Amino acid sequence: MAKITEHIARAKGKTLFSFEILPPLKGESIDLLFDAISPLMEFKPPFIDVTYHREEYIYKSREGGLLEKRITRKRPGTVGICAAIMNRFQVDAVPHLICGGFTREETENALIDLDFLGIDNVLALRGDHIKSEGYFIPEPGGHAYASDLVVQIKNMNEGRYLDEELKTTTPTDFCIGVAGYPEKHFEAANMDTELKYTKLKCDLGGEYIVTQMFFDNKVYFDFVEKCRAIGITAPIIPGLKPITGRKQLTVLPRIFALDIPQDLVTAVETAKDDKTAKQIGIEWCAQQSKELMDAGVPVLHYYSMGKSDAVRQIASQLF
Repeated sequence: MAKITEHIARAKGKTLFSFEILPPLKGESIDLLFDAISPLMEFKPPFIDVTYHREEYIYKSREGGLLEKRITRKRPGTVGICAAIMNRFQVDAVPHLICGGFTREETENALIDLDFLGIDNVLALRGDHIKSEGYFIPEPGGHAYASDLVVQIKNMNEGRYLDEELKTTTPTDFCIGVAGYPEKHFEAANMDTELKYTKLKCDLGGEYIVTQMFFDNKVYFDFVEKCRAIGITAPIIPGLKPITGRKQLTVLPRIFALDIPQDLVTAVETAKDDKTAKQIGIEWCAQQSKELMDAGVPVLHYYSMGKSDAVRQIASQLF
């Protein structure tokens, strides 16, 4: 097992393959997850990302017309899944850590659990707002920004825990990843602001960057160039997702605030059915991947959304 930066260094310029998975919905078996991962293991991913999902509020109707507010977490188990993946497949698992829904104390305890399990890679994210709130509201006693989360992880790597009275603490040794947004985060005022905060996360302890998905490689290359121009030296891993249905032409831009090239839009819109649209999306992503690999990117990182078929078709052409 190794840090992400060590995997990249050991590859000596060869592009690696990795992907991200979602924890199963509450009540589902982890075997469903293993079934999605297994077909991709032939491409020898050195690491697999596991997303973290915060709690959401739901309202249940009560007698008399009253509503009862309940908290639910639809996809629990990120820490346990990471341990299970490492045990089952002998690859590094990278849990996502998020600010939303967690106090600093809860974050510290999660990091302690990860450290005890030998999981030494984390991706530090602010996380999204919950649907019922409309915008991000930090947890009381929690972090408002991913940069604050990076600082907490870095402090633990230096043996500094929240309780300053602790003596002879053992430093953790996490490799910290952060997110990058080639088309800017939807809350950033402009691209310069986006780059400023990306650099801040790296200056505070971020050791590598994984980008939001994009469908035009020029967007990624421009982002890398701008990052290097302001002194960001961390590896920048492109995040990719094949379009697998026509509905995604509207869903993805709405959720992720990104542009889809017109050529791809036209091809998908005019596809005779979703099966054809899926193959168009796979071929587009495969061509993206080939160009990025030719350019020497450190890793091709795929957002699988829990389904391996499309990613497997792409990886079989490359690895």
